[in-house]
Amino acid sequence: MDPGRFFASSRVLIVAGKGGVGKTVSAATIASAASRSGRSVLLVEVAGRSASAPIFGVEPQGYEQVTAVDETEQDDPPRGRIVLQSITPDQALMEWLTTHGFKGIVTRMASSGILEVVATATPGIKDLLVLGRIKAFESEGSFDLIVVDAPAAGHALGFLRSPAGVRDAARTGTIHRQAVEVLDLISDPTRCQVVLVTIPEETPVNELIETSFAIEDEMGVRLGPVVVNSVLPTLAGLDADLVSLDVSDAERNALQTAVTFRAGRAALQDEQLTRLGAELPLDQFRLPQLFSTTIGPDELAVLTKALLAEIEALPEVES
Repeated sequence: MDPGRFFASSRVLIVAGKGGVGKTVSAATIASAASRSGRSVLLVEVAGRSASAPIFGVEPQGYEQVTAVDETEQDDPPRGRIVLQSITPDQALMEWLTTHGFKGIVTRMASSGILEVVATATPGIKDLLVLGRIKAFESEGSFDLIVVDAPAAGHALGFLRSPAGVRDAARTGTIHRQAVEVLDLISDPTRCQVVLVTIPEETPVNELIETSFAIEDEMGVRLGPVVVNSVLPTLAGLDADLVSLDVSDAERNALQTAVTFRAGRAALQDEQLTRLGAELPLDQFRLPQLFSTTIGPDELAVLTKALLAEIEALPEVES
């Protein structure tokens, strides 16, 4: 499939996964791949960490937008821009109050602690306001694609459930309308899809499968392809005869230990990938294990190339 066509299938991609599976790196890789296909991308983090900035080699700017990649016609094909923004629930609440006529008292509310009382008066209100800000970005149309680095899987469910909860709790008024509008966004597959991230290990795969059913069946949100991080490459020669090697017994034993370990890891990985495919019939984007202590622009380029190759390997779907 043409990557440009793939990234045109939805305007918002919410990336979610268990902590430690590479969710933020996956969100950055998706944004980078979309940019390489010529699309302008807003990458939004909702945990307030600005963790994606170092991946692109730029300084984090918090709530202020920072350009990570400039739009350029020099690349072939031309590359779209990538803009980063971090949104916290408190910032989203203050912005919402400001835009709804409470600008004069927001500062006093924040300093007095009343702001927190307002934020917790209705369960799910903070998550709703974050989603509402994302909906506003989508409505503005300044970017072709919005990639959301969502909270870790446990909180992600509450994050996506918040609009329905607030809609049912607040039957009328501005907050009710906000909830309805956000629900319209996340339930429309042409506007929003969720991309789940895992690694090929039993517990993360189990959690991803459970999360997927809750998101699609309970909330009616469309799931996109699954991103599987840290996939070990296939190595030839693991079944070679080590006895014939001209090495010492100690070296041969060390080689045998390494071969046994690597073959075992490959078998476990293949088992989990097969199980994931059988229990969750979604396309898988498999990204390679990078033997690096940090992820920066060089590593991002490797992952981007791998993701684009995975997208191109998808079959074309008739529109």
